[in-house]
Amino acid sequence: MYDPDAPTGSGWWHWVLFDIPTTATQLVANAGNINLNLTPEGAIQSITDYGSKGYGGPCPPKGHSLHQYIITIYALKTDKLGLNADTNAAIVGYNLWNNTLAKASIINYYQRKKDK
Repeated sequence: MYDPDAPTGSGWWHWVLFDIPTTATQLVANAGNINLNLTPEGAIQSITDYGSKGYGGPCPPKGHSLHQYIITIYALKTDKLGLNADTNAAIVGYNLWNNTLAKASIINYYQRKKDK
């Protein structure tokens, strides 16, 4: 899950999950909680821009405009990217780009309330 609207100059990675088996048809609720081990067997959750593994929820700065949260699933020409859980999002993205057959995205929007 990626937020291109984060005020960083390069966006913000909230969740990086790869090597999802082709037999997986869904992710269960709380799959992004690294401590619960709910992702499909063999899937890897790697480092986000929070500096940790697993899902980190949306949190745009107060008063900032709507942020896009893009969730993308990729069909790849390989079963495994050959990376590990310590790989950052940029390297995962590079390897995804080099192996992509098709992809689809869902965009969600979120904005924090302004202080009164």
